[in-house]
Amino acid sequence: MTVALVHHPDYVAPLPPGHSFPMDKYGLLMVALERLAADFEAHTPDPAPRAWIEAVHEPAYVAAVFDGTLTREQERRIGFPVTAAMVRRSRLVIGGTYLAARIAVETGFAANTAGGSHHALPDGGAGYCIFNDLAIAGAQLLAEGRVATLAVVDLDVHQGDGTAAIFSGRNDAVTFSMHAAKNFPVRKQVSTRDVALPDKMGDDDYLAVLADELPAFLDTYCPGLVLYQAGVDPHADDRLGRLSLSDDGLAARDRFVVETCAARGIPVASTLGGGYGADREAVAMRHARSIVAMADALGHVTEKLLGPAAPRGVDRLAS
Repeated sequence: MTVALVHHPDYVAPLPPGHSFPMDKYGLLMVALERLAADFEAHTPDPAPRAWIEAVHEPAYVAAVFDGTLTREQERRIGFPVTAAMVRRSRLVIGGTYLAARIAVETGFAANTAGGSHHALPDGGAGYCIFNDLAIAGAQLLAEGRVATLAVVDLDVHQGDGTAAIFSGRNDAVTFSMHAAKNFPVRKQVSTRDVALPDKMGDDDYLAVLADELPAFLDTYCPGLVLYQAGVDPHADDRLGRLSLSDDGLAARDRFVVETCAARGIPVASTLGGGYGADREAVAMRHARSIVAMADALGHVTEKLLGPAAPRGVDRLAS
């Protein structure tokens, strides 16, 4: 099956030497997909308009980002210098999540090769997140009437606090976060559904909890689209994670998410999310395997589905 990938070379932007943010993984991901012989069709996003961002984040904060006048404390919370190149990258990532969602609505699944910036709150960035691409893209899709309802399913090891805060109180967007209870952020927000996990949880227990929680969540809210934050930082070797999933466990997780959604006729647009470690090639390969697993899962479900139960466009995608 051909995978619809949204990618831009400017997803990689300069950072100070030795910085801890794994910027190079966004380029290494494409190399890893080639190593896996993944069949993909690349799509190039446009930068998100400023008006989209101001519809979600406070205009004063947006102005400070665009004008380069963030305070030292604001940049400290974000975790890296907010240069003009980083602002352009952030706008492209938002555009990428939006484009992946539009493609997914037509074909059943698409992947943005960046994104998942779930810590950015309405009034500021945090945790390597300047703007919240999930919330901005989701809000824009809702405003345009491309979907009537959506869900953000967040399986990063860290809670999707910014997304939960931004969508709190809306009746057309719901949030699901399954994360390590004792990990960042210290002050959690309230998602529509939070599933807090104990340290060191491994594959079997994790997948059992997911199997209990996700189908019930989807059946309760029946979203027209899922934006999936597919962070690989629940991996046992991740330096910022507190869970103990294996490579195979992550792939099984991602297959389950797409199979569960596709069986209900819900398209999925995935974002990369977190993944941190000294071996950047290994991290990039985890992300690549995640994307391939999701595409394979859609193909598997498509073979079983008939008529209106199938996501729109999957007949064309599977051909």
